Amino acid sequence: MTDNTPSASDIPAADAIGTLADDLGADLGADLEADLAEQRDLADVPAVEVIGTLAVHLMSAAAVKLGLAENGEADLDLDEARKLITALAGLITAAAPEIGSQHAAPLRDGLRTLQLAFREASPYPDEPGQGPGEKFTGAVYARS
Repeated sequence: MTDNTPSASDIPAADAIGTLADDLGADLGADLEADLAEQRDLADVPAVEVIGTLAVHLMSAAAVKLGLAENGEADLDLDEARKLITALAGLITAAAPEIGSQHAAPLRDGLRTLQLAFREASPYPDEPGQGPGEKFTGAVYARS
């Protein structure tokens, strides 16, 4: 018995998207085309922008978990905030030499603010040097 089904290499990408659109509905096909276009656009985005965007997302999520967002203490979750702040500290510490101080400095300031907010929100504050991310940044102290 002969299989007449074309292999994936026989179908150009545009035809494959069109076939998916026919099979799955025009809306899903349009979404897939948009996703593919976004992936292609991501290749044009400089690494410093990707790193900065990721850092801002981590900062925003940490702020929410610290109860600093719209819902206030209803969203307070110090365990989650600790994880996010530590991940942010690792990212900034690792990326700083690559992105330069002009990009890293504001990220460090935001991180420091979150670390201090964590200490303030905690019913049992960590000792300086033991707080979230401080294994990457060193001890964080409030400015006098």
